[in-house]
Amino acid sequence: MIIQQNISLKSYNTFGIHVNAKRFVSITSVYQLQQLLKEEKDIFLLSGGSNMLLTKDIDKLVVHLNIKGISIDREDQNNVYLTVNAGENWHEFLLWTISQNYGGLENLSLIPGNVGTCPIQNIGAYGVEVKDRITKVEAIEIETGKLISFSNSECEFGYRNSIFKNYAKGKYVITSVSFLLTKVNHKLNTSYGAIETELENRNIKNPTIKDISDAVITIRQSKLPDPKEIGNSGSFFKNPVISKNQFKALQKEYPNIPSYIISENEIKVPAGWLIEQSGFKGKRYGDYGVHEKQALVLVNYGNASGKEIHQLAQNIQQTIKKKFDINLEIEVNII
Repeated sequence: MIIQQNISLKSYNTFGIHVNAKRFVSITSVYQLQQLLKEEKDIFLLSGGSNMLLTKDIDKLVVHLNIKGISIDREDQNNVYLTVNAGENWHEFLLWTISQNYGGLENLSLIPGNVGTCPIQNIGAYGVEVKDRITKVEAIEIETGKLISFSNSECEFGYRNSIFKNYAKGKYVITSVSFLLTKVNHKLNTSYGAIETELENRNIKNPTIKDISDAVITIRQSKLPDPKEIGNSGSFFKNPVISKNQFKALQKEYPNIPSYIISENEIKVPAGWLIEQSGFKGKRYGDYGVHEKQALVLVNYGNASGKEIHQLAQNIQQTIKKKFDINLEIEVNII
């Protein structure tokens, strides 16, 4: 465990933003982390770097969580219980579950980041949220160094939300996540987004979990830029949930506004549609802008600063508020 000095974080965040860490250390075990926390409490935790926008140099000790490993806790004829360490790449882990014919996560294919960050914002895509498969989350309490276990209910999951974004924010370091996946009789979700259309294009009538994963990968690759080629953090904004009355008022002015029913009185509106209607889709400002195929994605074409991208996000928020009277919430953590 070696603490390095003045390390660039450009390769450690999917936006590819160049900022410096005054001090940097890579952690490969829970024991190492516990030993470190005996000396250092004021840390900046860095995992896959997929859900953050860095706008300044980091003066705190940057702790790169690189704990790897997948273990089968127990299984029966129908289900398997897994524990996955926080440093595992999410998509690589997901592809492994597909190869083992473990079902439940296939709709979450190609989401960037590491396993340890998936509970924080309760990642979701194509009608599936990771909370539906998480059984527990283990984390180190920074103040005491103790390993704490959170049950699913204790994580207080919500739409792109959890206790780790609220009360527990900055108090814990997630070290592993446990999942319950199916081995047989998989419950397939093909009704959301373009999955059904993609399966029809492939002439697949009885899809497997791999078929769904492949379809999701194809859809995402057609819409979303690869962070290795164009710096980005996936969806930058949350899809806003508005009242039924507000939606009906908007529908009069915009008859084609897309929507998803959340409850009797709540409607979810795609943030990408709102951004596109406001003229931002495909707009480029020097080295940064809004992606040409998906308005939800803000991009760094090479040498943009985090501050520039944040200013663009704020401009979009202000425009959406003025045009639609909707508060667009940023999903990415602004550092």
